[in-house]
Amino acid sequence: MSGPGRTLVVVPTYDERENIESVVARLRAAVPEADVLVVDDASPDGTGALADGLASADDAVHVLHRDRKAGLGAAYVAGFGWGLSRGYDVLVEMDADGSHQPEQLPTLLAALDRADLVLGSRWVPGGSVVNWPASRQLLSRGGNTYVRLALGLPLRDATGGFRVFRRQTLEAIGLDDVASTGYCFQVDLAWRTQRLGLTVVEVPIEFVERQYGRSKMSGAIVREALWRVTVWGAGRPARAWQRRREPAREGG
Repeated sequence: MSGPGRTLVVVPTYDERENIESVVARLRAAVPEADVLVVDDASPDGTGALADGLASADDAVHVLHRDRKAGLGAAYVAGFGWGLSRGYDVLVEMDADGSHQPEQLPTLLAALDRADLVLGSRWVPGGSVVNWPASRQLLSRGGNTYVRLALGLPLRDATGGFRVFRRQTLEAIGLDDVASTGYCFQVDLAWRTQRLGLTVVEVPIEFVERQYGRSKMSGAIVREALWRVTVWGAGRPARAWQRRREPAREGG
């Protein structure tokens, strides 16, 4: 596989005024050859206007304004569409709150030479989290265990949001019918990639809990993820049966 090409880092924002300037500056220093797209969901705290100021001072920084808060998944789909239509070869997901350290992005990009999708993983050997309470760690580890059991997805951290896609991967898995809006979006795209037989590689990262602002995690997001994974998992036997039937029909 060839290495990274023209790269776009997609950074969704909603009320991240306290973080976005630092994150963009760190990104530009860590991976100066990459462009940055801030996707702002009409943040009432002025994040979008601040991002516009960053873009006006740096041609590698761009801003996509959306008219309302519509969920993390929808923001990424919009950002990916923006990047694909402009010919980027590599598209990166990264949080705006500083929990994903831009200085670790070069390691993820380097792993793309042996993968179609690279996941920054908290739960593989060498991965870690900083300043998370035990309850949050338990929720994340338990959620990922459930994903592995329900979907047969052989990943340790399918819910993480620091990841690198080849454009061909996004084109192959399709984004038009992605309905998941919260953190379940991450599971959805990883599962689609795995089901196509594409190569997914997990790279250990150190995840650092945000210092400023409030987490967007909520009970509704957890419930959506649990419900969707359960529904997807329930459909696995039917899909397997269908695949077994197809060769029989073709053979008469």
